[in-house]
Amino acid sequence: MPLWQGVWGEPVDTPSPAPTDTCPVCGMFVTKYPDWIATVLYRDGHAHHFDGAKDLFKYLLDLGKWAPGHRAEDIALIGVTEYYGMTRIDARGAWYVVGSDVLGPMGHELIPLASRDDAEEFLRDHAGKGILRFDAVTLELLGDLDDGRLDQVRMEPRMP
Repeated sequence: MPLWQGVWGEPVDTPSPAPTDTCPVCGMFVTKYPDWIATVLYRDGHAHHFDGAKDLFKYLLDLGKWAPGHRAEDIALIGVTEYYGMTRIDARGAWYVVGSDVLGPMGHELIPLASRDDAEEFLRDHAGKGILRFDAVTLELLGDLDDGRLDQVRMEPRMP
Protein backbone atom coordinates (compact mmCIF):
# COMPACT_ATOMS: atom_id res chain seq x y z
CA MET A 1 0.00 0.00 0.00
CA PRO A 2 1.49 3.40 -0.90
CA LEU A 3 2.29 5.66 2.05
CA TRP A 4 -0.37 8.22 1.12
CA GLN A 5 -3.37 5.89 1.11
CA GLY A 6 -5.58 5.62 4.16
CA VAL A 7 -8.82 6.71 5.71
CA TRP A 8 -8.82 10.41 6.67
CA GLY A 9 -8.67 11.01 10.40
CA GLU A 10 -9.90 7.53 11.34
CA PRO A 11 -8.81 5.98 14.65
CA VAL A 12 -6.32 3.13 14.29
CA ASP A 13 -5.32 0.29 16.57
CA THR A 14 -1.56 0.13 16.93
CA PRO A 15 0.45 -1.74 19.53
CA SER A 16 1.64 0.28 22.50
CA PRO A 17 5.37 0.66 22.97
CA ALA A 18 7.09 -1.16 25.80
CA PRO A 19 8.99 0.90 28.39
CA THR A 20 12.24 -0.20 26.73
CA ASP A 21 11.23 0.83 23.19
CA THR A 22 13.31 3.67 21.80
CA CYS A 23 12.77 5.89 18.80
CA PRO A 24 14.91 4.53 15.94
CA VAL A 25 15.70 8.11 14.85
CA CYS A 26 16.70 9.90 18.07
CA GLY A 27 17.07 7.06 20.58
CA MET A 28 14.69 8.53 23.19
CA PHE A 29 12.40 6.24 25.21
CA VAL A 30 9.00 6.83 23.61
CA THR A 31 6.81 5.88 26.59
CA LYS A 32 8.09 8.97 28.40
CA TYR A 33 6.08 11.02 25.88
CA PRO A 34 2.68 9.29 25.55
CA ASP A 35 1.00 12.38 24.04
CA TRP A 36 3.39 12.27 21.07
CA ILE A 37 3.72 8.55 20.24
CA ALA A 38 3.69 7.56 16.58
CA THR A 39 3.92 3.98 15.32
CA VAL A 40 4.77 2.15 12.12
CA LEU A 41 3.25 -1.32 12.10
CA TYR A 42 4.60 -3.80 9.58
CA ARG A 43 2.60 -6.58 7.94
CA ASP A 44 4.58 -9.21 9.84
CA GLY A 45 3.37 -7.69 13.13
CA HIS A 46 6.46 -5.92 14.37
CA ALA A 47 6.36 -2.21 15.08
CA HIS A 48 8.68 0.77 15.38
CA HIS A 49 7.64 3.58 17.73
CA PHE A 50 8.57 7.27 17.68
CA ASP A 51 8.47 10.19 20.11
CA GLY A 52 6.70 12.43 17.62
CA ALA A 53 5.51 12.83 14.06
CA LYS A 54 8.71 14.63 13.03
CA ASP A 55 10.91 11.61 13.74
CA LEU A 56 8.26 9.34 12.20
CA PHE A 57 8.54 11.28 8.94
CA LYS A 58 12.34 11.29 9.05
CA TYR A 59 12.14 7.51 9.30
CA LEU A 60 9.59 7.12 6.50
CA LEU A 61 11.40 9.49 4.13
CA ASP A 62 14.75 7.74 4.62
CA LEU A 63 13.80 4.16 5.48
CA GLY A 64 17.14 2.80 4.25
CA LYS A 65 19.00 4.87 6.83
CA TRP A 66 16.77 4.23 9.84
CA ALA A 67 15.52 0.70 9.12
CA PRO A 68 17.84 -1.16 6.74
CA GLY A 69 16.09 -4.15 5.20
CA HIS A 70 12.61 -2.71 5.74
CA ARG A 71 10.45 -1.71 2.78
CA ALA A 72 7.66 0.86 2.55
CA GLU A 73 5.42 -1.69 0.83
CA ASP A 74 5.62 -3.89 3.96
CA ILE A 75 4.06 -1.20 6.14
CA ALA A 76 0.53 -2.13 7.18
CA LEU A 77 -0.36 0.93 9.23
CA ILE A 78 1.06 4.26 10.38
CA GLY A 79 -0.45 5.89 13.45
CA VAL A 80 0.09 9.28 15.09
CA THR A 81 -1.33 10.62 18.34
CA GLU A 82 -3.98 13.23 17.60
CA TYR A 83 -3.41 16.40 19.64
CA TYR A 84 -6.92 17.14 20.95
CA GLY A 85 -8.27 13.62 21.52
CA MET A 86 -4.96 11.98 22.42
CA THR A 87 -6.04 8.98 20.34
CA ARG A 88 -4.07 7.21 17.64
CA ILE A 89 -5.25 8.12 14.13
CA ASP A 90 -4.14 7.12 10.65
CA ALA A 91 -1.09 9.25 9.87
CA ARG A 92 -1.93 9.29 6.16
CA GLY A 93 -5.25 10.99 6.88
CA ALA A 94 -4.09 13.45 9.54
CA TRP A 95 -3.70 17.21 9.10
CA TYR A 96 -0.37 18.54 10.41
CA VAL A 97 0.14 22.03 11.82
CA VAL A 98 3.73 23.27 11.68
CA GLY A 99 5.47 26.22 13.27
CA SER A 100 3.20 26.54 16.30
CA ASP A 101 4.05 27.57 19.85
CA VAL A 102 3.52 23.95 20.98
CA LEU A 103 6.80 22.06 21.14
CA GLY A 104 7.22 18.29 21.24
CA PRO A 105 9.96 16.20 22.86
CA MET A 106 12.31 17.08 19.97
CA GLY A 107 11.40 20.79 19.70
CA HIS A 108 9.40 22.18 16.78
CA GLU A 109 6.99 19.47 15.75
CA LEU A 110 4.32 18.51 13.26
CA ILE A 111 1.11 18.54 15.31
CA PRO A 112 -1.31 15.82 14.08
CA LEU A 113 -5.02 16.63 14.00
CA ALA A 114 -7.99 14.59 12.81
CA SER A 115 -9.71 17.21 10.64
CA ARG A 116 -9.09 20.36 8.67
CA ASP A 117 -11.36 22.28 11.07
CA ASP A 118 -9.34 21.08 14.07
CA ALA A 119 -6.11 22.02 12.29
CA GLU A 120 -7.39 25.51 11.49
CA GLU A 121 -8.52 26.00 15.11
CA PHE A 122 -5.13 24.80 16.40
CA LEU A 123 -3.32 27.04 13.89
CA ARG A 124 -5.21 30.12 15.19
CA ASP A 125 -4.91 29.20 18.87
CA HIS A 126 -1.22 28.31 18.77
CA ALA A 127 0.29 30.75 16.26
CA GLY A 128 0.92 28.04 13.66
CA LYS A 129 2.60 28.84 10.36
CA GLY A 130 0.85 26.32 8.13
CA ILE A 131 -1.14 23.15 7.62
CA LEU A 132 0.20 20.20 5.64
CA ARG A 133 -1.05 16.78 4.59
CA PHE A 134 0.96 13.57 4.86
CA ASP A 135 2.37 13.60 1.33
CA ALA A 136 3.47 17.26 1.58
CA VAL A 137 6.04 16.59 4.32
CA THR A 138 9.63 16.64 3.06
CA LEU A 139 13.07 16.08 4.56
CA GLU A 140 13.79 19.75 3.84
CA LEU A 141 10.79 20.81 5.93
CA LEU A 142 11.88 18.51 8.77
CA GLY A 143 15.35 20.06 8.68
CA ASP A 144 13.79 23.53 8.80
CA LEU A 145 11.76 22.50 11.86
CA ASP A 146 14.88 21.13 13.55
CA ASP A 147 16.69 24.40 12.86
CA GLY A 148 13.73 26.64 13.76
CA ARG A 149 13.45 27.99 10.17
CA LEU A 150 9.70 28.28 9.84
CA ASP A 151 9.46 31.07 7.26
CA GLN A 152 9.04 28.74 4.27
CA VAL A 153 5.99 26.86 5.56
CA ARG A 154 2.92 27.65 3.47
CA MET A 155 -0.76 27.01 4.04
CA GLU A 156 -2.35 24.61 1.64
CA PRO A 157 -5.34 26.02 -0.28
CA ARG A 158 -8.71 25.78 1.43
CA MET A 159 -10.40 22.53 0.42
CA PRO A 160 -14.16 22.23 -0.01
